[in-house]
Amino acid sequence: MPEAPAGVKHPHRAMILLGLGANLPSTAGAPEATLAAALAALAAAGVAVERRSPWYRTAPVPAGDQPWYVNGVAAVATPLEPAALLALLHRVEAGFGRVRRTPNEARPLDLDILDYHGLRRETPPVLPHPRLHLRGFVLLPLRDVAPDWRHPISGAGVAELVARLPPGQRAERLPEDI
Repeated sequence: MPEAPAGVKHPHRAMILLGLGANLPSTAGAPEATLAAALAALAAAGVAVERRSPWYRTAPVPAGDQPWYVNGVAAVATPLEPAALLALLHRVEAGFGRVRRTPNEARPLDLDILDYHGLRRETPPVLPHPRLHLRGFVLLPLRDVAPDWRHPISGAGVAELVARLPPGQRAERLPEDI
């Protein structure tokens, strides 16, 4: 396990967690293919993918008429600082056709830093991700990757956060061979 930076609340759980999602096809194909290709692009850029959750098919949040998403979480290792990692994530998104116009719109790829070694930041990128504790499409795959993870601010475990999810967040785990 990597050593945590100074000032990290939970150094024994030091890790970088990324959220991945897509609900439109990209040049790589269907959302599942896009997510797999995005992880390969990150690896080619020097971001080591240590673990990946199964993919989940999830309803859009907030609810709307757009297609359901495919979501997952990956634990990664990189020497990049948070701002440089976020810039890389945005370049990878753009490479798969993501254009940022409207919040919560349908997209071919969405990559987010969920947690960066337990670091707390109020400036972009805000860490931990400010809404991760409210989103089943993040917490369910996060539980698969890091079942002992604790929220860096509240200290709540991922199982507790899943139990607190608001009703109506529908998700189904996809078969592993997709």
